[in-house]
Order: sequence, then C-alpha cells, then structure tokens
Amino acid sequence: MKNILITTSSFGTMDASPLAALRNAGFSPILNPHCRKLTEDEAVALITEHQPVGLVAGVEPLTRRVMASGSQLRAIARCGIGMDSVDLDAAKELGIRVTNTPDAPTQAVAEITLGAMLCLLRGIDRSSSAIHGGQWERPMGSLLACQTVGILGMGRIGTRLVSLLKPFGCRILAHDPVVTSFPDVTMVDAQTLYSQSDIVSVHVPYMAQTHHLINASVIGSMKPGAFLLNYSRGGLVDEIALERALSEKRLGGVAMDCFEQEPYTGPLRNYPNAVLTGHIGSYAREGRVIQETQAVENLLSSLEQ
Repeated sequence: MKNILITTSSFGTMDASPLAALRNAGFSPILNPHCRKLTEDEAVALITEHQPVGLVAGVEPLTRRVMASGSQLRAIARCGIGMDSVDLDAAKELGIRVTNTPDAPTQAVAEITLGAMLCLLRGIDRSSSAIHGGQWERPMGSLLACQTVGILGMGRIGTRLVSLLKPFGCRILAHDPVVTSFPDVTMVDAQTLYSQSDIVSVHVPYMAQTHHLINASVIGSMKPGAFLLNYSRGGLVDEIALERALSEKRLGGVAMDCFEQEPYTGPLRNYPNAVLTGHIGSYAREGRVIQETQAVENLLSSLEQ
C-alpha cells in the first residue's frame, strides 16, 4: 500500500473522514509524529523514511531538498492558502503537482480578524487578563461603528471581511492593485489608506515583493493611535519597526497571528496592547474540516492524473 505523508500538526482530529477517504482510495496515511510545524530536516527525514507518493502539507518549508528526498513523490496538497513555503519552481522541475485550498479558510480568518478588531477597540483581553490576575480593570473603549477600517488586499478574505463589517456601519477603505471598485467600499491608494484608517488590516499574499510591506515608513504614515492587524502571513510586517512604534506609543495596538519566526518568542509579548495568537486564523473546527477534506480531494485528483 502506498503512503501519504500528512505533515499538518493535527490532521483528522476534528473529523476522521479525510483520513478514511485516503484509506478507502487505497493509501496508507502517515501522520506528523511531532504534532507541530516541521523543520526542513524533520520533513526530509520523514519523507526519506516513508517515501510517500503524496503529501498533505502544512506550512513547513518544502524546499527542493525536501521534495527531492522523496523518489516517489508525485503530488503535494497544501492544507491552506499560502504557497510561500513551497518551492514551486523546484516542484515543477521534479514533476510534482501542487495544489492548495484557497476557499476553505476564508470565513474563519475573516471572523477572527473582526474579533481582533473588537478586542483591540474594547480592551477585552486586557480586562480579562486583569481579572484573572486579581485586578478589576475597566478600559474605556471605542465603537467599531465610528471607525474607518482600511483593508489592504481585496481577495477572498478581504472581501468577506467587508461583508462582516458592513452591519456595523463603519467607513471602509480598501486598496488592491487589481480590484478597482467594490460595493460599499471606497477604493483608495495605499498611502491614503494608511493615513486615514483607524484600523489597518492586512490581507495580501506573502512573496519577495511583499516582504516587510508594512515597514517603518508605512507605520510612520499611519494615524497616531491607529491599530494594525496581520492575520495573513508572517514576514509582511517588519516586527522590529512594529515593536519600536509600540514602545513610542505611536500605535494604539496591534493584533498579530502570523510571525516571521514561529513559535513567536519576541518582544511584542511585552506590550499589553498587542493581541498575539499562535497562527490560529484558519483554526476553527468547521473550517478545518473543510480544509482537510478539500486537501485530500485535491491530492487524490492529482494522483489520478
């Protein structure tokens, strides 16, 4: 029986049907024994040991070295949107078909982004942490209805976020190099978005051109006291510049779910107005099952070709 290596850290825990689908198709699924994001060396070791014909991938680095370690590897199905962890040129040269699940995480990431906005505006996390620590803290917050929200990137998640924001009645600005108009949204250039938004939410793919897209210059052009959110990809935000802005109190707060190095252990942890989560944007039970199901369907389809 041919092996399918599954490198995502918790595959099948919410619903075992994606695993059953692999077995029913005649494959033997091999789960990630580390139960966390793999390093490049760990990925090489697992592929070398099990020699899978297919890979259901997480966000581990799928370099040329990793993929070349599998002499039988024919297909990779990313369980998620981002493809920046995959050397697509190497995959093409090695004859490995690569797919992703771009639609599955949309609702989950849009919802957690909205939740982070409300958390920052109302100080929900700070009040909760204070009470857990034996203090009674009642931060004065602001209404989302009275804010200008700037959405950087109007792809699947950005446009879904618009639909979630509309009932609040806030003003919505957006910038996208491709999308020039969208209902109930004022499309603006990037600089206008940064300078006029009370909340800037980043929803763009990561690639060489977008590395540190949010840098010291951009942060310096934002409204004093504005909030910055990144529920997209690590590397889009210059974390050193961000930490400096928080230390100088130029930003009202940040919400970060993705970091350049994960697990994150950096200085943003020292700021009570930094809402930090461990790359859980798409990590909702229902959304996770959809992602895993679609990843398996993609993988089986690729292996049939």
